[in-house]
Amino acid sequence: MESWRNPLVIRRKVIGRRRALEQSMILLITSLAQAQDCARALQETSGEPVEVAASLREAMARLQAHEFSAAVIDQLLLDAEPDDVETILKHMGTAVPVYSNFAIHGIERVSRELRSALHRRKRELQAARREAEQTLRSELKDTITALLLSCELALDVPNLPLFAETKMRAVDALAKEMRTKLGVEG
Repeated sequence: MESWRNPLVIRRKVIGRRRALEQSMILLITSLAQAQDCARALQETSGEPVEVAASLREAMARLQAHEFSAAVIDQLLLDAEPDDVETILKHMGTAVPVYSNFAIHGIERVSRELRSALHRRKRELQAARREAEQTLRSELKDTITALLLSCELALDVPNLPLFAETKMRAVDALAKEMRTKLGVEG
């Protein structure tokens, strides 16, 4: 069965994506011998688990398998494997890329850059969420208004059967409740 027709499949996908965002991880892409030490330092800085990929191909596989909040990428790997750069960026998803030259920068600087990128990502996600909520409210405002108007007109019909009137009042009450919950002014 196609997933768009099966609400259970859609629900599982949404819940899984939400869970992945709530349980954020960081991908560290470097071939340095001290990669595990760097990963521990980044985990302490961010409070998020860190996975290490020693090559861009390994990073692509991890990016396809999991959702990451950030990808800390060693510039030396990008220079060594320039053909894979575009593919990495395509598989990045919602992860914010943090580029650093580990040969020049110390872990403290990389940690600061990561912290800054994660804060920027958080602000961008909050702004996108607020914009989506506002768009939804705007779209629903007209629909709720039309629903309430239709209920009023239906309730004004002479000799409306009691059963129909009861149902229309219930629909009217639900529409008003929806308007209140959405903060939509009518």
